[in-house]
Formats: sequence, C-alpha cells, structure tokens
Amino acid sequence: MWRRRIFILTFSFALAAIFVAGCSSNSSNVFQGYIEGEYVYVASPLGGALTNLAVARGDEVKAGQLLFELERGSEAAAVQQAEKNLAQAKASLALSEAEYGRRQQLRNDQGVISAEELDQTRAQRDADQAQVESQTAALDKARWSFDQKQQFAPANAFVHDTLYRAGEWVAAGNPVVELLPPGNVKVRFFVPQAALPRIKPGQTVSVTFDGGPHAYPAIINYISTQAEFTPPVIYSQENRAKLVFMIEAKFSPAYAADLRPGQPVDVDLEPK
Repeated sequence: MWRRRIFILTFSFALAAIFVAGCSSNSSNVFQGYIEGEYVYVASPLGGALTNLAVARGDEVKAGQLLFELERGSEAAAVQQAEKNLAQAKASLALSEAEYGRRQQLRNDQGVISAEELDQTRAQRDADQAQVESQTAALDKARWSFDQKQQFAPANAFVHDTLYRAGEWVAAGNPVVELLPPGNVKVRFFVPQAALPRIKPGQTVSVTFDGGPHAYPAIINYISTQAEFTPPVIYSQENRAKLVFMIEAKFSPAYAADLRPGQPVDVDLEPK
C-alpha cells in the first residue's frame, strides 16, 4: 500500500514537471493528468484461516455478494452455547415470574405471605430478568463475531486484487480483497496558477487518452489549495509561472470500465 502511494506521489511530481517543461507547446485549455482510483480494502475485524475466497482478481461483483470467509468453527460453537444459556435464563425467568405472581396473589387475598417473602421473590424475578438481558447481549455478540468471519461487497465494484490465498492465516483487520467501485474512479491533472480562476467545482471537463473511442466527461470536485510543484523560495515573476496545482474530477460510473488507474490523459477545460 505504501509503495503504491510513493509511486503515485512520484508520478504526480513527474507529471507536474513534464507539464511545466511542455506548457508552451500545449493548448491553453488542455492539461496533462492521469486516472486515479480510490480503492476499498475489505477486511474482517477478527482473524482466522481463509477457508473460502469467493472472488478472483478482475471479477465484477455486486453489492452484497460474498467476497471471502474465514474459519469460524469456534464462533459457531460460541453461538450455540449462547443460545443454550439464553434458553436456560428464559426458563428460570418464567419460573420466577410465576412464583412471584403466585405469592403476590396469596399476599393480596389471604395475607399469608409476609412482605419480606414477597420482596425476596420479586428480587429473584428481577435477577432472572437481568440474567436474560445479559445472555441476550452475549448471544448478540457471539452472532456478530460469527457474521464478521464472512465479508460482502459494500457496493458494485471491480475486484482489483486479492491479497491472500485459501488456507492462509489472516490477521484481524488485514484486507483480503481490494475493490475499486466505479464511482471511485477520477482524473487528476495539473494547471498553472494563471488558469485557476477559470476552474470551478462542479465544472465539466473533457478527458481523452491515446486510443480512446471518444472523450469522457468528468466533473471537477476538488481544487488543491497548495502548489504541487514548488520552485525556489523566492517567487519571482518567472518562478510563479512554474507553480502548478492539482485538480480532481470524477466520472460517471458508466465510464469507469474504460478507464485504468495510472493511465495518462489529456484534460480539456472546454469540452467540445
């Protein structure tokens, strides 16, 4: 993951430098950039052996589709035990409630039961009620742990990579599947500070690349507040012309299948 980030940062600076070197030959409305993807790393909060990897690199998955399953025999046993404990607690509560009702009736009708005896019966009923609540919480926790050993796709997505093989041990929190939802594909490009006044959030730009069948519209959603390529500290008129700023724009999910992260592109501020 860190290697990818270092590569992207290096690539960003390289593109910025290329832009500065070649800006005199470019159209004033066309800028260089690259496709970027925001990946979703799917992990289980619990560790275990990977027993079922239900997807492969390159698959298209739907929201709710099973991605992987970890060994969960101990969790299944814990659920069964919690269910048994809850059933016993409910049975005890039913008996104590019946006993409390009977003694309360005797107290009210015949007065043969003292107040202290009635209080003891009520206390037992309350304790059994608390035990039922405790066992219910324990069962919920056991079921949650059981469920977490299976992970499902949070949205429609492209399986960018799988990080483990069946049979390998997966530590808690370690991603097993790397997804790229179509809505997470975007373009990053760089413009000089002189072009910033012409760029606004929500603006539509046109993205093209070598061999592309047509231009792809994208909507600007982010404008960097800091320069991506910094010249010497003394900002002369010449140096200010070298400053470039990163812009991000997102595509419609319908276009994501044609775009690949890392792909170099040209961005036109004035779509034709």
